[in-house]
Amino acid sequence: MAQHGSLVLASTPVAALARRMSAAGTAPAGVIPTQRTEVVDAAVPAALVPAQRTPAELPAPGAVSEVDALWTAFKATGCTRSREQLILHYAPLVSSVAGRLGMRLPSSVEQGDLVSYGMFGLIDAIEKYELGRSVKFESYAAARVRGAIIDELRSLDWVPRSVRSKARAVDRAYGELEGRLHRAPTMPEVAGELGVEVGELRSTYSQLATTNVAALDELLGGEDGSSSLGDTLADARAEDPAGSVEAQETSFLLSRAVEQLNDRERMVVVLYYFENKTLAEIGRVLGVTESRVSQMHTAAVAKLRTKLVAAEQG
Repeated sequence: MAQHGSLVLASTPVAALARRMSAAGTAPAGVIPTQRTEVVDAAVPAALVPAQRTPAELPAPGAVSEVDALWTAFKATGCTRSREQLILHYAPLVSSVAGRLGMRLPSSVEQGDLVSYGMFGLIDAIEKYELGRSVKFESYAAARVRGAIIDELRSLDWVPRSVRSKARAVDRAYGELEGRLHRAPTMPEVAGELGVEVGELRSTYSQLATTNVAALDELLGGEDGSSSLGDTLADARAEDPAGSVEAQETSFLLSRAVEQLNDRERMVVVLYYFENKTLAEIGRVLGVTESRVSQMHTAAVAKLRTKLVAAEQG
C-alpha cells in the first residue's frame, strides 16, 4: 500500500513541481511572493498618492502653541492685541456657560444679555489668571463667567433674596403635598407643611405676587396663535386713551371754529346743539322765522366743516 501511495503522489502536479524546483535550485516566478517596492504606477496621478511626512516635518516635542504664545505675550507685555485674540478664542466658553444658566431662568431673560454679562467675567478672568497655576484656564474662567452673570442678574432683581428663598420653600412644600395627597393642597395644609401661620403664608403670597414679570406683548398661543397677555387684560369698560385724546382735540378745534362765526350764527349753534332748542324756539329768541333760522344753521355748519377740515390738513 505504501508503494502504491508513493506512485500516486509521484504522478500528481505537486510532485512534478517539486522535482522542477529541486533541479533548478530556485522557485518559479509567482510561487514565492516578491517584496513590494515603492514605485508608483504611472497611471495613478501623483496627487492621489499620500506623501509620507519626514521626521523633520513632525511637530517638535514641547512646541509652543499659538494660544500659549498669546498668553505669554499678554502676561509679559500687556499686549492689547494678544488680549483681544484671547477673548475671541475663549468667547464660545461664555456662550456655553450662559446657555446652561439660561435653561433655569424665565423666558423673559434674553440669552444675549447673559452672554454680555458673561463677557465681563471672561475679561476679568483673562486679566487675573496666572500662568503658573496648576488649574486650567477653562475651569477658572467658567467659574468667573458664571459668577459675573449671577451677580448682574441679582443687581437687576428688585425682589429681595429672602423673598426668593420663601418662593422656593413654598413651591417645594406645594409640590411635596401635591405628590402625597394627589390633589391641590389647601392653604392651611401648605402653612402646616411650612410650619407657619396661615396669615403669615398669606403675607408671603402677597410678596411673591411681585416676583414674576411678563411682557404684555408676549404671545400666549391662543386659538389663532397670536393672543398676547395684553389681550387678556383688556377691560371693555375702560376708556380708550387714543379715543379720549382724539375727542379732546376735536372739541378744542370745534370750539375755536365756533368762535370765528358771527354772533347770530354762533347763537344758533349754541342754542341748537348745547341747549337742545328747536328751530322754532330759536326763531322766537332771535325774532326771525323758522326758515331763516334753518338757513343760518346750514351756513354755520358749512363754515364749521370747512374750518375743521382745514385744521386737520394743516
